[in-house]
Amino acid sequence: MHQSVIPTGPARPSAAEANEAIRHLVESRVDGEWPSEAYEFLLTEWAAASQPEVSAAP
Repeated sequence: MHQSVIPTGPARPSAAEANEAIRHLVESRVDGEWPSEAYEFLLTEWAAASQPEVSAAP
């Protein structure tokens, strides 16, 4: 089973870091099983990092 590292605290990976993690996940598959939960998590991280930060209105 594949275990992914979940960042602790408020820091999130950048879009480039999330993209690299996705690439590594895809390239490192050896058993033919698709790690869908890890992929979905990383894709969500990438999407969040790709969005501009929106500050709350005062």
